[in-house]
Amino acid sequence: MTNRTNLSKASPWISAAVLFLLWEGIVRLFHIPVYVLPTPSASLEAAWQYRDAIWMHAVHTLYTTLFGFAIAVVFGVVLGALVGSSKAIYIAANPLLVGFNSVPKVALVPVLVMWFGIGTVPAIITAFIISFFPIVVNVATGLATLEPELRDVLRSLGATRTDILFKVGFPRALPYFFASLKVAVTLAFVGSVISETVASNVGVGYLMLSASSKFNMPLVFAGLLVIAVMGIVMYEFFNIIERRSTKWANRANPDG
Repeated sequence: MTNRTNLSKASPWISAAVLFLLWEGIVRLFHIPVYVLPTPSASLEAAWQYRDAIWMHAVHTLYTTLFGFAIAVVFGVVLGALVGSSKAIYIAANPLLVGFNSVPKVALVPVLVMWFGIGTVPAIITAFIISFFPIVVNVATGLATLEPELRDVLRSLGATRTDILFKVGFPRALPYFFASLKVAVTLAFVGSVISETVASNVGVGYLMLSASSKFNMPLVFAGLLVIAVMGIVMYEFFNIIERRSTKWANRANPDG
């Protein structure tokens, strides 16, 4: 059992190592030029060589991403609660939400630049726009799946609609909520980087665009690796909170 647990914990590191070894081997075996596809070792070397610049841009990207994501959480929970607790609001709002989410977010960045100028604000708004939809949908789904029989029993016991929403509905929706957070935070990074590549002079997206214009592909891939690492860290952060907050919703794995 202990060996299986240790192997399970080590499996992400093993899979990452295998991926990097395959990547390194394929590039070297087929002599792929560095300006087309650099090796992982070259990308890591570039990350170390430009560590000061990468750190500065990464901090800015993390700030804009988390700012936009935080707004998306607040907005998504409120709107999701309204949509999930009212059939009339669901019918009225659902087509608008689906239509808005279908619009390519990169097409909105020039509009945001016209309104707010280049820089941090468009990146924050893009991170918000691209990440709020999963939160709305999951919160609404969690609230809407509350059994009608349970609602009737609670009302017969004197519970008001507000009591049902806050004392039963929201706790029941927590697994859906945390699932949406893990998806939304990774999408928020996508939104920030898209905006930074189009309309910013700071951030990992801007750094990658600047590096690609100089055919410095190792630095481009170093930026991609930095974004991937930040996304994994934030995903795991919410995964840990989810495991501690919703133990009641998880079933123990009989296989260990």
